[in-house]
Amino acid sequence: MTLDELGIGRKSKILAVNGEGALRRRLLDMGLTPHTEVMVRKVAPMGDPIEIHLRGYELTIRIDDAKKIEVEER
Repeated sequence: MTLDELGIGRKSKILAVNGEGALRRRLLDMGLTPHTEVMVRKVAPMGDPIEIHLRGYELTIRIDDAKKIEVEER
């Protein structure tokens, strides 16, 4: 499953961050690394972007970026 498929309030653990080059590096630099626990906090009214909670802070990412993050639901 990918991060964009996770429902509001659901927790998961990141398994892998896909993508290439600068996009992958940017996602990893924002703290989206394997074995990190994340929770979906909010989804924008039109469905994009989503707000997630990880490592004690909130992060807003686009759906296209969330589709590149493989997670395992807890």
